[in-house]
Amino acid sequence: MSAPVATPVNVATGTTQPAPEDLNSPFILTNDKRPPILPWPNISGQAKWSVSSYKFGFGTECLLDGDPETFWHSDGPQPHFITIEFPRKVAIQKLSIFLCHPLDDSYTPSTLAIRAGTGPNDLQDVRIITLEKPDGWLTFDISSEPNEGGEGLKPVHAYILQLIILTNHMSGKDTHVRGLSVLGPIEEAVGEEDPFPWASTEFKMHETIR
Repeated sequence: MSAPVATPVNVATGTTQPAPEDLNSPFILTNDKRPPILPWPNISGQAKWSVSSYKFGFGTECLLDGDPETFWHSDGPQPHFITIEFPRKVAIQKLSIFLCHPLDDSYTPSTLAIRAGTGPNDLQDVRIITLEKPDGWLTFDISSEPNEGGEGLKPVHAYILQLIILTNHMSGKDTHVRGLSVLGPIEEAVGEEDPFPWASTEFKMHETIR
């Protein structure tokens, strides 16, 4: 696997919820503080989460509580990282991360690296992105390899996923992340007896709205 090239992402603006046509974009920004409604299944609860360091009261629970006012606050040397360990090999399509530069300023991540593997000793970089003053939920594919159909990107199959904060804005030391979700691929297999084989990304998004 060739080393990934850093992808710059300008995420200063966005929409409250993604339009169906935006779901095919490799980067989806929603500037609502609430987690976005997306068609990809959230598999975060299947994993064990840990972080490189944290201040008391600002640990991993703040990444998963759905509260935009709480955040993981690192408390150690760089780089900072979040490790997500699954009990079995799973297909991982996207990460959805909530960052807020207006509130967090120099604590806001500016360069992220995504690593994946079967164990802590064989993690490889699969994606690197740079961010310019992010404010909202950013959802992106963790792979940069096109799938067989050429209409999207492949999922990554791994036991362990690691998000590394390589740098912060204005060379800040510690970091804030206000939310993080791991998303699996959309299962598009349709049974022979299904009279309505609607399995497009757009249909799956509206299927989740209640």
